[in-house]
Amino acid sequence: MTDSAGDARARALAEHLELVNGLEPLLPAVDAVARRLIGTYEAGGGVFTFGNGGSAADAQHLAAELIGRFVQERRPLAASALSVDPSVVTSIGNDYSFDEVFARQVRALVSSADTVLAFSTSGRSQNVVRGLAAARDQGAATVLFGGGGGVPAADHADHALIVPSTSTARVQELHLLLLHLVIEQVDAWAACEDEL
Repeated sequence: MTDSAGDARARALAEHLELVNGLEPLLPAVDAVARRLIGTYEAGGGVFTFGNGGSAADAQHLAAELIGRFVQERRPLAASALSVDPSVVTSIGNDYSFDEVFARQVRALVSSADTVLAFSTSGRSQNVVRGLAAARDQGAATVLFGGGGGVPAADHADHALIVPSTSTARVQELHLLLLHLVIEQVDAWAACEDEL
């Protein structure tokens, strides 16, 4: 390994640890998002989630943890990742615009009983901004996992978990941790409900 590779690795680890150690201010928002999801399920709603690229993978990860389980055995919870159907995504992108791929699905599928979670490392992707705006128009609760500085998508979110970094890799790493902190609470609630 070259010195520059070792330096890059050391910088990446230092940045990651600094962000993890600075998460305390986001914990109230983590708890609020967990309460929002629990409230959604108590009211008979479901969760819809989306993002682009690595953020789409985070959205799929969330849906998988809710439908499957995180740690505790419990009933499946309704969740859908809107980036997983290539026929839907490409037909909307082709016939309308890639900016509409999430908004159009939200208008078709989401009701006021639901919660919509978006993942965006920058918060500036127009399809994410429009997807959250459409969810608001539907009366759904909205959550953004974002990053960086000015985040336009946060204007359409009831709850925003913004990682204070412009590094795509670091933001995605922290999104996964924040996501797990949220799901852990939802998982525990669902397992407890199942025991009643």
